[in-house]
Amino acid sequence: MKDIKILQFGEGNFLRAFIDWMMEENSVMVVKPRPGKGLERLLNIGCRYQVALQGLLDGQEVNTIEEVKSIAGAINPYEQPEAYWQLAEQPTLRFIVSNTTEAGIAFDDACKLTDQPALSYPGKLTQLLYHRWKHFGGDKSKGLIILPCELIFHNGRELRKCIEQYIALWQLEADFAAWINEACVICNTLVDRIVPGGEDYAVVKAEPYHLWVIEGPQSLREELPLRQQDFNIVFTDNEQPYHQRKVTMLNGPHTALSAVGHLAGLETVRDCMLHPAMSKYINKVMMEELLPTVPLPKQEMEAYAKGVCDRFLNPFVRHMLTSIMLNNLAKYRTRDLPSLKWHVEQKGQLPQALTLALAANLICAEVQDIKASLSDTNLWGEDLTQIPGLLSAVQQYADQIKADGVLKGIKCEV
Repeated sequence: MKDIKILQFGEGNFLRAFIDWMMEENSVMVVKPRPGKGLERLLNIGCRYQVALQGLLDGQEVNTIEEVKSIAGAINPYEQPEAYWQLAEQPTLRFIVSNTTEAGIAFDDACKLTDQPALSYPGKLTQLLYHRWKHFGGDKSKGLIILPCELIFHNGRELRKCIEQYIALWQLEADFAAWINEACVICNTLVDRIVPGGEDYAVVKAEPYHLWVIEGPQSLREELPLRQQDFNIVFTDNEQPYHQRKVTMLNGPHTALSAVGHLAGLETVRDCMLHPAMSKYINKVMMEELLPTVPLPKQEMEAYAKGVCDRFLNPFVRHMLTSIMLNNLAKYRTRDLPSLKWHVEQKGQLPQALTLALAANLICAEVQDIKASLSDTNLWGEDLTQIPGLLSAVQQYADQIKADGVLKGIKCEV
């Protein structure tokens, strides 16, 4: 455990091809976040593996292999509780990172301070911080920087709430709560990289593109044990626009094109990008209807959009439209509906391509009564039939798609 600087909750492909890929040799200790098996494969390869970067970057094909040597070891805290508590005592420890799925940052009032350790990730983390606080006598220089990578908005804020709930539930000292607030930094972050993984555990496949947005001071970069300094890490005082950019410009086009492409008989995102009519439709969705709604400089947004197109064209990844379409109406609500409403509020008109995409998604969801669906406040969080002209436009597009096919519809809009 000598010279460990990062404690990592999670051993999955994403962290191995993102955080661990960035860090210097033997700087990371992996902690299994849940009971059960899972660390054997990592330990059997000596915590050494390769990351295969495959895809397009700046329009150029990338297909390279890189060795990753950052992981010094891995423990299962439910089988090695003493080793877990000893990690809290490491004077060189400075960072905690995690990717415990979106459901991982959650408060569970069944967790006890005496658990060895607690079942929930925030519970385990609170126990570890409490042990560290006691071991170092409240020394503020031994506070930690916590960087959750779970894909939820304001992940740091949500994690802090859970820690505060455990402090209250377990009736921990006020001085410990003060140490958390004064000596520890819990950042909101955004991570962005597609990691397909692969069949060989010793070779993790990932796209070349990567982005890590950290809501915190630039000085944190100097402390991160990066193996090189040119990684695409952005430090900002407001992560929200970057979160909105990713949801709008990466996830938004996915949801808009998946149903339309599926109805056109296509199978993958790349198929859509290579189809003459679909590629024009996607360009209209991205550049004319989604891009203006994100409050970031236009030049920066255009560069990001170009990068997204490269990612969609990745020849090494078969991103199936049917997988994107799972829970498609809920995805449209979070990814595309805000932009549709922005056009109505700011320009007084419906965005044509996004409206057609809504009709296509309703068809793929096998909705029989469009009016009933659009007025479902449980589904949309509001009555969409109150948006001027939306019901009639969606109904017209749906009828057109069913009568003449979706390709005729998108040709009319591009």
